[in-house]
Amino acid sequence: MLNLFVLSPGKEWHRYTGYAVLGLLAVRFVWGFVGTRHARFSDFVRSPSAIRRYLVDLRHGREARHLGHNPAAAVMMMALMALLLATGISGWMMTLDAFWGNGFIEETHEVLANGIMVLAGLHALAAIVESVRHRENLVLAMVTGRKKPLQS
Repeated sequence: MLNLFVLSPGKEWHRYTGYAVLGLLAVRFVWGFVGTRHARFSDFVRSPSAIRRYLVDLRHGREARHLGHNPAAAVMMMALMALLLATGISGWMMTLDAFWGNGFIEETHEVLANGIMVLAGLHALAAIVESVRHRENLVLAMVTGRKKPLQS
């Protein structure tokens, strides 16, 4: 959001922010394999059939509660990570002589950045809706890493 609304496209701080995002994304990728239980990809990345089943249950109001990411949130997280990576790579490509002034790369970079804004907004809205539905503060849980235990 900072790069889109505050920093000038293509200028020094815009690039530094993009590189910082790529660095943080690399850290998150590593954390997805060695991090805490619910931060690991193995804890929340599900098969397409499991995601489909969760979405059907969600539509009928009978979805299972998850201490970590639910299957829909996992899809959103992976999509956001992919968009961040693609946006960073396309931005970096625009600094190379081989792609300097390439309209397709510039347009792709803009579309990807706008896609991040849309998905981030949907993600925030979903967190608020699910917080109300499940009567728990998911935003706080994302910050602290703590959530009420599952009821047995």
